[in-house]
Amino acid sequence: MLDKKTKQRIINKFKVHENDTGSTPVQVAILSEEIKQLAEHLKEHKHDHSSRRGLLKKVAERRRLLKYLQKEDDKAFMELAAKLKLKIAKKMIEDEQEKLKQEQELLAEQEVKVDEDDEEEPQD
Repeated sequence: MLDKKTKQRIINKFKVHENDTGSTPVQVAILSEEIKQLAEHLKEHKHDHSSRRGLLKKVAERRRLLKYLQKEDDKAFMELAAKLKLKIAKKMIEDEQEKLKQEQELLAEQEVKVDEDDEEEPQD
């Protein structure tokens, strides 16, 4: 559980507008901090199964929020993931680069096909 000062600091850092306390980036940032604290707690108290269950629920909730944010605003998702240094950000960036590479290869293949078709057509 986060204390008020920590929570307010996170809200101020990630808020979208002046009175923002519940936007998706703020919720993800708060969940990330809670996940960090629970992970530290579980390193010390390995047999605290109720806290482990809470951690898993928070991770699942953060994943749902990130998926929603990515679907709605990909740019904001990438910025947030980079700020929070989430592992998912690295994977998403790699996937995006791979996707762009594949698209460029397809475009290059299509251009080569069009050029070949133009050369094969007889000139009158």
